[in-house]
Amino acid sequence: MKRSDIQKIHFIGIGGIGMSGLARLYLHEGATVTGSDAHESALTSKLEAEGIAVSYSQVPKNITDDIDLVVFTEAMSKDHPELVTAREKSIRTINYFEALSEVANEYYLIAVSGTHGKSTTTAMLIDILEEASFDPSAIVGSIRSKTGSNFRAGKSKYMVVEACEYKRDFLYLNPDILVITNIEHEHVDYYKDLEDVQNAFHELAEKVPKEGAVIVASASPSIVPVVKGITARIIDYRIEVPKARLLHQPGLHNRMNAAAARATALFLGIDAEIITVALENFSGIARRFEYKGDVNGAKVYDDYAHHPTEIAASIAAAREVGQDKKLTVIFQPHTYTRTSELFDDFVHALRKADRVLVVPIYAAREDNIAGVSSEKIVSSLQALGVAAEHLHTLDAAALSIKESVDLDDLVVVMGAGDVTKVASILTD
Repeated sequence: MKRSDIQKIHFIGIGGIGMSGLARLYLHEGATVTGSDAHESALTSKLEAEGIAVSYSQVPKNITDDIDLVVFTEAMSKDHPELVTAREKSIRTINYFEALSEVANEYYLIAVSGTHGKSTTTAMLIDILEEASFDPSAIVGSIRSKTGSNFRAGKSKYMVVEACEYKRDFLYLNPDILVITNIEHEHVDYYKDLEDVQNAFHELAEKVPKEGAVIVASASPSIVPVVKGITARIIDYRIEVPKARLLHQPGLHNRMNAAAARATALFLGIDAEIITVALENFSGIARRFEYKGDVNGAKVYDDYAHHPTEIAASIAAAREVGQDKKLTVIFQPHTYTRTSELFDDFVHALRKADRVLVVPIYAAREDNIAGVSSEKIVSSLQALGVAAEHLHTLDAAALSIKESVDLDDLVVVMGAGDVTKVASILTD
């Protein structure tokens, strides 16, 4: 089916950060878009205001006979009632990345991949292209502070998207430029080891045409096998780190993200001064060390970090901002497999905080086969002399913070699940 044949498209779980951005893209492309989600949210309300019909009961009747395409996510149950109905009606069903590729591959595509930093790097690159009047279309896996949206409707040939490696779904994309921020063993429920992850990235890099570019830290041991034998131009973004000036985003990891965005923009021929202006004005994205407000005089930040490397980077950024402040982290582990496989790394990263409150693991799509728990993380931290505590609910964590912090403290709410609610409770 060609994109031009898709007149009406339905998104199951349209309130997700990726799905909502893709729904906006198809709407921008002229399709009639509908969707469903289990709950109303700020995202779904905005979609409705933009002309997308959203149902909050995910039932078979949502799949009408005039729908040409149904889009789902990999996290969705195979027996979801809408998905089952679509297949019974012989309506084509595809996952997020396949649907994205059917539009994105028609553009000059800049795909931003990597274990960490994809959303921030994507948003930085969008800001640069805007500043340079490239007028890109773009989807980012968060909300840009500059626009309050996860989608940009452009009118040029350029498109910028995030390319997540989960289940190798990014291989649907045919990028003209591929950015790889970094590579570690992640999505441990799917990839058996680092080499398995590297093989997937290598396969994606092979798709970049010889006149294109792969933007990487080319000498990094985890990257070397990925770019071996690649015909496209290999550009090491690390040479741009000293020139990647940020005024509003702390942390070495953000300077590395900025360097990757800068290297990409230079390859596109954008003037260095335009790049500098865009990066200096970059205001960030939601849940990436996002300042939310104060509680008892202590500044509260909300952060998406859910991998040990991300946690370490966010704690380092907090130290950079807070200096001599006492750092309290409220952490919610994300998925049992990740917590089990990287358990020691989580403990090592979290021990750099002065105080750690750990709430129950956010299960997402999993059952707890490994028998891991937040209590075990707390016990390991306590054994290392860290002031750590397990709290059974998000409300309890918020209350503990309210009762214990003051001007001498800095608080970071951390995790990929619903722990973000704690930041809202503390600062609303």
